[in-house]
Amino acid sequence: MKLYRASSTLASICLAVVSVTGISALTFAPQVTAPAIAQEAGEPVTTTSKPNAIALAKHLRKTGAKFYSAYWCPHCHTQKQRFGKQAVSQLEVIECDRRGFKPQTQLCIAKKISGYPTWEIDGKFYPGTQSLENLAKLSKYRGDI
Repeated sequence: MKLYRASSTLASICLAVVSVTGISALTFAPQVTAPAIAQEAGEPVTTTSKPNAIALAKHLRKTGAKFYSAYWCPHCHTQKQRFGKQAVSQLEVIECDRRGFKPQTQLCIAKKISGYPTWEIDGKFYPGTQSLENLAKLSKYRGDI
């Protein structure tokens, strides 16, 4: 009888500690936040960048161009695929959805971004998916595309 009470008490204490600390008895994996889950839902960029796309992306960043995006937006994904994985890492991508990774929702609201993707180049806004050639023209890029 004493052993039953002791093990029952120990089990109760363990359950209390687990519920207070959030430790799972089934797994010790870290808890994933909603923004991280949302970001993972976005499509990864799978294309390989050409040297010209990387050079354009670096130029766009250097000149202060911004790419306003939402992780769930298929047109944003298409735009990123045009650049390729390596070039996208050079762009200044502004996540507008509050559930995305490192969101800047207030900036998007302040800039009155109403659709995705939207490019901001030299203080002017260009909504929609853009060709690399058009982005080069809009940003006065002088390299080859």
